[in-house]
Amino acid sequence: MALTSLETVSASLDIILNILAKAGLADYVGEPISQLEHSLQSAHWARKAGAPDHAVIAALLHDVGHLQAPANAERMADLGVVAHEKYGSEFLAGLGFGPEVCALVLGHVEAKRYLVFRNTAYFQRLSDASRQTLGYQGGPMDAVEAARFEADPLFKLKLALREWDERAKIPNLEMPDLDSYRPLLRDHLLQYL
Repeated sequence: MALTSLETVSASLDIILNILAKAGLADYVGEPISQLEHSLQSAHWARKAGAPDHAVIAALLHDVGHLQAPANAERMADLGVVAHEKYGSEFLAGLGFGPEVCALVLGHVEAKRYLVFRNTAYFQRLSDASRQTLGYQGGPMDAVEAARFEADPLFKLKLALREWDERAKIPNLEMPDLDSYRPLLRDHLLQYL
């Protein structure tokens, strides 16, 4: 028996919320918080910035590729999964998330590479773990990659997502819990039935 559209949305919602809930037990690769705390803080900063809903969702889900990558995925030592942005974007598309969410998730590593290329001081502001992963992620962009990235219609939101990602490493930050994002995620998924 085939699932109805509402059952499909409900199933996708349950899958993503369960993955994030389990992330509360997982370290956030080299940082002093859990993966869930990092995800919630990223979304919290996006909401505080008045970001559109798809950007808040992307902030919440940007690192899901660390949690859903294939078992044989290449690792960045003990700092997560190489190409987690690709795995995450593809996984979210498969669950029914919209193209802007998936593009922002895919672009958050590109944004780091761009910022390191464009602003030498940015590298110094990165956490130790983020500096270490940069090499696995292709290092700084070159001028051709940077020009292509700047032409992306989501360029500014990708940079904003990177900022929220970098800020989201504060132990014991008070913020809304995971369940508070349920209506936002549900409404988004319903748009893409």
